[in-house]
Amino acid sequence: MAKTILVTGGAGYIGSHTVLQLLLGGFSTVVVDNLDNSSEIAIDRVRELAGDFGRNLSFHKIDLRDKPALEKLFSATKFDAVIHFAGLKAVGESVQKPLLYYNNNIVGTITLLEVMAAHGCKKIVFSSSATVYGWPKVVPCTEEFPLVAANPYGRTKLYIEEICRDIYRSDSEWKVILLRYFNPVGAHHSGYIGEDPHGIPNNLMPFVQQVAVGRRPALTVFGNDYNTKDGTGVRDYVHVDDLAHGHIAALNKLEEANIGCEVYNLGTGKGTSVLEMVAAFEKASGKKIPLVIAGRRPGDAEVVYASTDKAERELNWKAKYNIDDMCRDQWNWASKNPYGYGPQDNSS
Repeated sequence: MAKTILVTGGAGYIGSHTVLQLLLGGFSTVVVDNLDNSSEIAIDRVRELAGDFGRNLSFHKIDLRDKPALEKLFSATKFDAVIHFAGLKAVGESVQKPLLYYNNNIVGTITLLEVMAAHGCKKIVFSSSATVYGWPKVVPCTEEFPLVAANPYGRTKLYIEEICRDIYRSDSEWKVILLRYFNPVGAHHSGYIGEDPHGIPNNLMPFVQQVAVGRRPALTVFGNDYNTKDGTGVRDYVHVDDLAHGHIAALNKLEEANIGCEVYNLGTGKGTSVLEMVAAFEKASGKKIPLVIAGRRPGDAEVVYASTDKAERELNWKAKYNIDDMCRDQWNWASKNPYGYGPQDNSS
């Protein structure tokens, strides 16, 4: 019997790519998403890309804080495990609207965990973030680093991790994997699904992409006086398809008898500067990206990249794609979908 997986936030960027890999891997997949920062078109496209496996995908527009709707779903379907992506993720917005973030991300997760427990579904893969490392004093970041979050968004990830650790301590039937990802970029090689942030992008590559297709005049680089090879911040960029495969690896790991609550970094283990990433994108797209150099943003770390040894050893997972692959696939998506999933709009 094919396993049935619930994917929260499955219409989002990483969620949609993971749902596609689940379907192609023979899993039956149910997506819930409130479409707050995503599009149902992504689900339709995933269904098409999955071919015959697309019939094993169903979608429900549900907000995780709507407990009766979740109860109804769990009563109707027996889930083998949950992959939990759903959450708001804009750092700047979280600073301006902390209660919105705590309510959406933490209350939504608690409601999900309560309903899972009530229905005897105690296996979850949680989408955490490298933001839980704050400003690491040394790199690469290992899973044992002290945890500190620098903003409300990061704190929601950190608190949810702690909640997961606590429920496992209280009930050893739970099997929990926390995946801390670094900087997801790229798109499916078809160019049919990709990242489509609403409003002003918060991350480097969607912004670069919008400059390349003419939606924005220039890329603002925050800080060129860091102690790095070219003065710009260094991050660990990882292809979204590699991340998707990491979730499949984590699901398989949940089948092992002795998993309790485990945490894994998903990254490439290599740092790339902002200017290196821009140069790779210019090469892939043939477009010049005009730059505006601005001061450092408060809260930005200088250099952050992952130690990936634990995921390689225990999940048998390793990133395959390099930054040239990421930029090629990102440009393929951007050039085919300059306005993401939506029609051209002038509001952003």
